[in-house]
Amino acid sequence: MNAVEVTTEDLVVVLDPDGSERGTMGKMAAHQGSGTLHRAFSVFLFHPDGRMLVHRRAATKHHFRDLWTNACCSHPRPGESVTEAASRRVGEELGLDLAPERFSEVGAFVYRADDESSGLVEHEWDHVVVATAGSDPDPDPAEVGDWRWADVEALRGEVRSNPERFTPWFPLAWTVLDDPG
Repeated sequence: MNAVEVTTEDLVVVLDPDGSERGTMGKMAAHQGSGTLHRAFSVFLFHPDGRMLVHRRAATKHHFRDLWTNACCSHPRPGESVTEAASRRVGEELGLDLAPERFSEVGAFVYRADDESSGLVEHEWDHVVVATAGSDPDPDPAEVGDWRWADVEALRGEVRSNPERFTPWFPLAWTVLDDPG
């Protein structure tokens, strides 16, 4: 049996409960069992007119598939800053070229969520980052099933009325965005 090679792209940064880095592990391994606390980020992209970009996760995603969420979510690679990772993933997932300096981190939160349909677990120290994007995305269909620019107040009502249509981290990240203190 051949060993599976784990590359830097497949690693997440594992954290202690106080947020201190304690090493790395494979991304899929971190999402199994009871979940291992690791660094992640959630990107909120706003159009200059104030609308927020939201997307429905592709049906082929490992977990929380087909649910609506913020513009982009992922994990920084070992040695990569959150804003560098946000820039990289917005390019990979959404086809948008936004330099790391365009992103601002506004806060972070820790959460844990079980995905019953996949059996995977999110246990993340999630950094919330924000940027402005004036053009429409050209998303990777393996990542994004659908997308839209949403009126913020209408979207708030949609999340309150139908929370099951959204990822569990989306309303938590939005709370940090609204009140970073």
